[in-house]
Amino acid sequence: MAEVATQLLREKFPNIDEEIFQYVEGVLNSSEDLHSGEDVYEAIGSLLEDAVGAEREGEIRKLCDMFVPNLTLSNGTPGTTTTGNRILDAPVQLSEMAANMEQEEEVIKSVWSKERDEALKVDQRKLDKAEAKLKEKKEKRTVTDKKEQPAIILDMATASQVVSKKERVLDAKGGCNTKDIRIESFDVAFGERVLIQNATVSLAFGRRYALVGRNGLGKTTLLRMISSRSLRIPSHVSVLHVEQEVTGDDTIALESVLECDIQRNTLIQKEKEIQARIAQGDPDETLSSQLSEVYAELQAIEADKAPAKASVILSGLGFNPEMQTRKTREFSGGWRMRIALARALFSQPDLLLLDEPTNMLDMKAIIWLENYLMGWPTTLLVVSHDRHFLDIVPTDVLHLHTQTIDTYKGNYENFINTKNERQKNQQREYEAQAQFRAHVQEFIDKFRYNAKRASLVQSKIKMLEKLPELKPVEKETGVVLRFPEAEKLNTPILQLDEVQFEYKKDTVIFSGVNLSAAMNSRICIVGENGTGKTTLLKILLGELSPTKGHRVCNRSLRIGYFTQHHVDQLDMRVCPVELLQNKYTGKNIEEYRRQLGSFGISGDLALQQLASLSGGQKSRVAFSLMCMGNPNFFILDEPTNHLDIETIEALGEAIQKFKGGVVLVSHDERLIRMVCTELWVCGDKKVRCMEGGFDEYRTLVEKEIQATL
Repeated sequence: MAEVATQLLREKFPNIDEEIFQYVEGVLNSSEDLHSGEDVYEAIGSLLEDAVGAEREGEIRKLCDMFVPNLTLSNGTPGTTTTGNRILDAPVQLSEMAANMEQEEEVIKSVWSKERDEALKVDQRKLDKAEAKLKEKKEKRTVTDKKEQPAIILDMATASQVVSKKERVLDAKGGCNTKDIRIESFDVAFGERVLIQNATVSLAFGRRYALVGRNGLGKTTLLRMISSRSLRIPSHVSVLHVEQEVTGDDTIALESVLECDIQRNTLIQKEKEIQARIAQGDPDETLSSQLSEVYAELQAIEADKAPAKASVILSGLGFNPEMQTRKTREFSGGWRMRIALARALFSQPDLLLLDEPTNMLDMKAIIWLENYLMGWPTTLLVVSHDRHFLDIVPTDVLHLHTQTIDTYKGNYENFINTKNERQKNQQREYEAQAQFRAHVQEFIDKFRYNAKRASLVQSKIKMLEKLPELKPVEKETGVVLRFPEAEKLNTPILQLDEVQFEYKKDTVIFSGVNLSAAMNSRICIVGENGTGKTTLLKILLGELSPTKGHRVCNRSLRIGYFTQHHVDQLDMRVCPVELLQNKYTGKNIEEYRRQLGSFGISGDLALQQLASLSGGQKSRVAFSLMCMGNPNFFILDEPTNHLDIETIEALGEAIQKFKGGVVLVSHDERLIRMVCTELWVCGDKKVRCMEGGFDEYRTLVEKEIQATL
């Protein structure tokens, strides 16, 4: 009675294809071996799961149990199961059967293998058709599931901290008014990976701290844990983390900055409401006194000076008077990040957290920001890899390494000197103790079985046990970047002759550009944002054609282009090895891993999802991808963004060793000084060579800043 079972299946899953119903019916009709619901599930369960989804396994199993009473089993009685052996009516003579099989034309079927009725056999064509339809449906469902799921699933960062009951009570009652911050005995993890363990950080109010360390150790994660108050920060301390760009809307840039002053906005709104009531003839006699109080409070907070202060901050970050009156939605993401930074500087929280603030700024804005932060009145915690910035701004350095944080007084240069001295002392102490231990152990081994000196040996053993266990200095592995070998090319390599470019008629970006690059060129292009640096690079690449003039390049030139938006161009769902495989197919996996390893992405990092890597690690992957094509000329647009200081140093050394030409756009002063042999300045619709090099350019920019103050 397989028809009854099939009818149950149709009622339960009416949307299954007809071919699948027919296939299931054929299986159930040949049901001699199906004695239980588990047997039925093994026979058809996987097929049904493919058809309706594996998540409905429980329903399918129940249905299989319901099929058993309706099956016609080998004894012909529905609803019974025959599990015993079949009793034969007479002995079976196998030798006689074999002889008969040889003689007869038609093969005699063995009693051990009963031939099934042809009508009950499964039609192979129907089965193939059913399986093909199932496969097609499964692929469609997989695509749909991928669309519905979030593109990237990341492990979330977590923080834990030991906080005493006394501290919690004091914080709840507001009994502590100090602006100093002390985060004791805390851990930070990202997924299963522990980033920081049992660390303590003290931030004194009014001091400026730089958080430094290698890429991927958890600097940005620590800032997020502090800003979200996952780590205990006193409730009366205001914290602001500049991480998200300002939302683009109809608010003008200047007004967006002024909105940060909540007290001023509240008082101005209250003033407008009182004046409106007075204008409407409200008889309330207290309105005039209320208005006087509002004016007094506005005067006390110097509200009239707020627009000028906001304008100065925006101007320092590169916004001219016309740009300050534009709506925020008219700005690009980089400029909206500048507005977010301006809002933070204007609001002056008790603790300001900045993560790579110089990444979005040109040289002029960086110099202005350095000078502005030198007089910062509250506590500052900044993550930066700009060596010059770190030498000027911080009063203290927090060094994140080996899951712990050490504090150093002074700027970055002082930190390097002090750290090296500490490590030398630590290594000397370790070596001296190791030598002392070896000497004592030698005495113990020599007189261990000497009865006369037994007491002395025991005292030596106890002394060794009480000695503190010193560890050798764990030196951080050096960073090495290896660019590919480049064959020599005949000149001209790359040349621009009297080039002019304009986006619209009468909107000239620059004109009269004469730029020539050879295989030994190290050209650095600088200038304020919006002066055409990236446009110039795209003309060099051949992505844009000049309005006037000519671009000439060697036919054997292979350009490697590193864009400042490299992260946006990477597929965050795959691992670094897969990324290289997708772009450059046909190589074995060891070649991809070797290529990634030459840029510091080795071991498990090469197999992690790109989205889980730090910004600096993603940059290294982008370098690896760029070099996989074996270029002989580099055009690098802001390559230092997100790289740690050690990697920037390694990048400079790699550029120096590279045999091909390099055109570089950067605002990292240290890198420019390391590699630059020609400095080109974009500005005033021109691109000119500055003979005095970077020193002359910095002096010129500082004079311009002083003139605007």
